[in-house]
Formats: sequence, structure tokens, C-alpha cells
Amino acid sequence: MREKSYDLTQEEILRERALVLARAGDSVDRALKKMKAIEKIIADKEHLLNEAIESRMNGNTTNHDYAPQVSPEKLVSEINKNIFTYNKMREYAKLRYYYFIVTREAMGFRRHKMVEDIYRIPSKKQPIQRR
Repeated sequence: MREKSYDLTQEEILRERALVLARAGDSVDRALKKMKAIEKIIADKEHLLNEAIESRMNGNTTNHDYAPQVSPEKLVSEINKNIFTYNKMREYAKLRYYYFIVTREAMGFRRHKMVEDIYRIPSKKQPIQRR
């Protein structure tokens, strides 16, 4: 009877440890996914900026898609706001990654190469200058 209780307790502890690690990893993963979403928004706006600049250089005042022309200055401002948000999310992801590594260390895991490969934190983005 005592041995069975001990085994059940050990099993419950292992399940809890696995859940803690899973939650920590999911937290890093969610932050990285948010970064990718922001990065896509930045790329889309940079594409619009390049089109706006090209259009302005060619003397066009309207967009080919019949959408109102957005000024390059406004696009630069929006892109820089998104870059600021991206960099804040990057710091959040770095902190979540640190917590994940600390949790792994506390549980006795000492090698983190695979974790480093899976949860690679991208580099910081620099604001763009007016073109």
C-alpha cells in the first residue's frame, strides 16, 4: 500500500514537472509567433513604402490599386512604431526564454542546444530613417 502511494506521488510529480516545462516552452513559442506576425506587418508596410517612394519618383499621385496614396513619411512613422513593438516583444521573448532555461536547469537538464535551435530569438530591429 505504501509503495503504491509513493509510486503514485512520484508519477504526479513527473506529470507536474512536464506541465511546467510545457507551459514555459509554450510561453516562449507564443512570444516568437507574435514577433513573426509583427515582422510580417513591418515587411508589408516596407513594401508599401517602397511603392510610395517609387510612385512619387515617377510623378504618380495615385496608387495602381485605386487606394488613396499614403505618404512615405506616415509609412516610416508606422513602420518605426511596429519596430518598437517588435523590439518590446523581443525583450519579452528573451525573458520567457530565460525562465524556460532556468526551469530546465532547476529540473536537472544541463544541455540546451536543442532548445536554442528551436527557440532562437531574432536580433533587434533598428528604426528606419526617412527615405
